[in-house]
Amino acid sequence: MKIEFAPLNIPLQRRLQTAAVLQWLFSFLLLAQCCLAAFVLLALSDWWIFTLLYAGWLWLDWDTPTSGGRRSHWVRNWNVWQHFRDYFPLKLVKTADLDPTKNYIFGFHPHGVLVAGGFGNFCTEATGFSRLFPGLRSHLLMLPFWFRVPFFRDYIMFGGLVSSCKSSLAHLVSRPGGGNVAVVAVGGAPEALDARPGALTLQVKNRKGFIKLALKHGAHLVPVFSFGENELFDQMENPAGSALRRLQNRLQNIMGIAMPLFHARGVFQYNFGLMPYRKPIHTYVGKPIPVVQTPSPSSEDIERLHTDYLQSLTELFEQHKHVYGLDEDQHLTYI
Repeated sequence: MKIEFAPLNIPLQRRLQTAAVLQWLFSFLLLAQCCLAAFVLLALSDWWIFTLLYAGWLWLDWDTPTSGGRRSHWVRNWNVWQHFRDYFPLKLVKTADLDPTKNYIFGFHPHGVLVAGGFGNFCTEATGFSRLFPGLRSHLLMLPFWFRVPFFRDYIMFGGLVSSCKSSLAHLVSRPGGGNVAVVAVGGAPEALDARPGALTLQVKNRKGFIKLALKHGAHLVPVFSFGENELFDQMENPAGSALRRLQNRLQNIMGIAMPLFHARGVFQYNFGLMPYRKPIHTYVGKPIPVVQTPSPSSEDIERLHTDYLQSLTELFEQHKHVYGLDEDQHLTYI
């Protein structure tokens, strides 16, 4: 196979875009391990007092990831996120106004490999979330495991990431006076294992926990579909029942995180690497589904709202799929 190298005369802007995505990829894949290693090395060095002080801070701050996190306006507005946006490019599209006196649960679909659209749109201001939805604060839910890593937890909370545990979601959507948006990648880790170009299958039929919490706290539901999310990476073939898929499922059950074996392009060549393809991502925020607070929702209440949610998600996809160039006979499949 002939390797296609990137030309030397690439404009500076494109190089900055590549650098921005590279640092984001490093943050997702390696920063947690580096932070943990730094903490251990400090503990074993003459600077051990700093780890002791941080451990005390960690004990005092342990519940913050489940209590709304610690967003930083400054971090969310870093210039690097604008270069990150322009790499794909990434676009956030509003289809309806949202009342800032209400709390919302955004159901984000599809999960993709690394939730690039979810991060860029809801953990940064690069696509103008606060401008499009004034008075609302977005929080992307992430597996609780990552908030136990020293230093790393503080960094990801600055962007608006919070724990995905039930108490964390309940805290966000029960805020008096509203104004909170909890963004849930509904398909979760299992859906990431099927994220590849052309995939339109969503794991949502049996995902009803967010529906129940919406009812209990009266949070309005909003379907979100990110066209292009699955086009960023290829994956090794891992059909259901294969040895690789069984191994991935077992690791997921043990560690709680997905281990997709993905690849795309490199930094200096276009044939192979872990950098995502330069594919446009259009993230559409649908119309809100009003939810009447039901402190003790019945199974029928949950099923009814879940059906309404899937209908709204389907309508959102069908109304806008032509913008991304999808054919009329391409439809979502729910499992």
